[in-house]
Amino acid sequence: MFRVMVAALVTLSISTVAEAPVQPYPPDFHAQEITTNGTTIHVRVGGKGPAVVLLHGYGETGDMWAPLAVERMAHHTVIVPDLRGMGLSTKSVGGYDKKTQAVDMAGVLDTLDIDKADLVTHDIGNMVGYAFAAQYPSRVTKFVLMDAPVPGIGPWDEILKNPLLWHFRFGGPDMERLVAGRERIYLDRFWNEFSADPTRFSEASREHYAKLYAQPGAMHAGFAQFAAFDQDARDKAFLARGKLAMPILAIGGQKSFGPTMAAVMRFAATNVEEKVIADSGHWLMEEQPQATIAAVRGFLDAGQ
Repeated sequence: MFRVMVAALVTLSISTVAEAPVQPYPPDFHAQEITTNGTTIHVRVGGKGPAVVLLHGYGETGDMWAPLAVERMAHHTVIVPDLRGMGLSTKSVGGYDKKTQAVDMAGVLDTLDIDKADLVTHDIGNMVGYAFAAQYPSRVTKFVLMDAPVPGIGPWDEILKNPLLWHFRFGGPDMERLVAGRERIYLDRFWNEFSADPTRFSEASREHYAKLYAQPGAMHAGFAQFAAFDQDARDKAFLARGKLAMPILAIGGQKSFGPTMAAVMRFAATNVEEKVIADSGHWLMEEQPQATIAAVRGFLDAGQ
């Protein structure tokens, strides 16, 4: 009986993905599907002014950026994709290396007739954002990276030795069978272990993202993001044609990457500003949204 109930709840979660109670985007935003580079990317667009692209990471989707999008929409045209295979984007068979996903983002901007933009990224979004900035440096005006390393950059090999990062190597058909129907349990581990205070990652957000990651093919796509890290590290040698020159803000949570975020980026860029968000772990927009938004606002608005 219990198994039947669990199966019914999982089925319901898949069918009600769009109804989960997280902060919505304002009515002024619209969503569209952009087909590019052999996949289809779900994109939210709103606001006015110079463009800013917000890229999410694992365990969340572009929905994480709604509070920042609300703050930025009076100053920027805000573009919020779901990365390849994640959220409401197509669950592609391949292409999860970050160099390919950077081309996805170039296609999104081309479709929207946007030449250049600020970037604000978190977690795996950092990796896609870096690959984009390295391949298209003239298209990035300012770059904010939050609380995650970049494969092949700086102390990457030492970071891989951290036992908390065992999930970097977790994936494949058997692992997918292990987490099938247990997506919430698997994701809770991320939200709990990488938070300064797990209660700040709300139950509403946990339910919302667990439902999205329970969609057919979603966990496979998530595992593929991590499986591509070795290729991403190799690609960095090809992509990094000298250090990035655009202004960069490297933000770390005090109880997570902290100042290491800036230390990592100084291996790859010449103009890096450091910011540590007090009393926060990895999930900056969930744990300390106001402080994080203030840091991003101050950096993007400086000099304007």
